[in-house]
Amino acid sequence: MTDEIIRHATNALELTNVEKRFKKKRNDYSYALKGVSITVKRGEVVGILGPNGSGKSTLVRVISTLTLPDSGDVRVFDIDAVANPREVQRHINRVSVEASFFKKLSSLENLLFGAKLYGVSDRESRPRIKSILESIGFDYKRVGEPMEHLSRGMQQKIALARALLTSPMLMLLDEPTTGLDPRSKKDVQKLIRGIRKDHDSSILLCTHDMGEAEELCDRIGILLNGEMIAMDTADGLRRRYGTQSLEDVFMAATGTSLDEAEFAGEMETAATAAD
Repeated sequence: MTDEIIRHATNALELTNVEKRFKKKRNDYSYALKGVSITVKRGEVVGILGPNGSGKSTLVRVISTLTLPDSGDVRVFDIDAVANPREVQRHINRVSVEASFFKKLSSLENLLFGAKLYGVSDRESRPRIKSILESIGFDYKRVGEPMEHLSRGMQQKIALARALLTSPMLMLLDEPTTGLDPRSKKDVQKLIRGIRKDHDSSILLCTHDMGEAEELCDRIGILLNGEMIAMDTADGLRRRYGTQSLEDVFMAATGTSLDEAEFAGEMETAATAAD
């Protein structure tokens, strides 16, 4: 029955009025998401553009069933993600800015282990691992080195390869190129384009890189302080706000620049940690 539902689902992802809040002090809450609604069609790449602290990571955690929303509806291929988290997890994969690994194990061992969690045998996964790593510019000769010996860029490529091994129908990418050197960044962006073309995956890409959002995404949403301010194509956003660049769109939509919003978010995070 579930496979039938997925086969006929028009949208890969539907969020309706999703809210998530966290307790700061007694009787005091901070909203990470405020009535957020998003639709990602099958085969579509939707970008969520916003500074650190805007709610992007919370959004990804809610969709991936790692965090329960306080209210609202989350559906993945028309399956209720709150009521059926295990079923939803079968069809999604998540890559975050801080991907976790067994650092003492090699990248190959980490990838084989990740594949087994999804029921993919070593015999099936080994050739796929080699093919995927070579396609993203990872030196396969280093596949036996412990993860802790690899650069952050190389580790991020392993994180993407791990996600691809399971051929997910919906990929959730949370700042996948943050902190990477220019070459690694281009390799990862090329891989994201290939995922869509070769794997027929739908993708939600969270980023604060405006160029990356415009280059990779069909539509872009602007998220600030947990609220979805706007959602449209890059050209549509420019027309709506009468601007020439996404930087100007962000300023017109939010009343602040992305850099200023980034700084404000960092200050708020530091203040919350101090409390």
